[in-house]
Amino acid sequence: MPRFLELGLNSIFRSRVGIAIVIVALVAAVVGIGRIFSDGGGSTPALGSASPAPAISIDPKDDDSVIDSAPPPSPSTIPGRAQPEEVAYAFASAWCNHQKVTPKTWRDRLLPNATKNLADELNGVDPAGVPADRVIGRPSLVPISETVVNAVVTMDSGKLNLRLVAPDGHWLVDGIDWDGS
Repeated sequence: MPRFLELGLNSIFRSRVGIAIVIVALVAAVVGIGRIFSDGGGSTPALGSASPAPAISIDPKDDDSVIDSAPPPSPSTIPGRAQPEEVAYAFASAWCNHQKVTPKTWRDRLLPNATKNLADELNGVDPAGVPADRVIGRPSLVPISETVVNAVVTMDSGKLNLRLVAPDGHWLVDGIDWDGS
């Protein structure tokens, strides 16, 4: 009988089908033994029983949001300095006045209303790439804080989005974004 058992096991473990049958039998045995020794109550969390209601750890009436529900503060300007609308309009007008001028002349027109960082970014920019030719409307402002404002200026071929900053009460354009739609 041991020779018969040896020949049978050799033939089973030499074929892929035989190995697959052995693996399936082992998995079925493990699952069966697990079901026999389980309490049959279904799946439960590893740490204690499940709570029927969520645990509330804060007062829902407390304001814990990141977004402030109060209106943003009005932009502040030093007396005698230009308001953010005026700076945005002046910058947009100079920005779209790009035909028949050298890059240096075009950039020099923008400098009085631009921060040093923006002026450095505009160095070497070819004004021929400006996609607008004229300002259509007045800037609309979206105050972010007392010293930061986003301005949207409607142009003949899209919208010019400007970020204005005034850390010392003097408004200057610090960022430009073009929306051609």
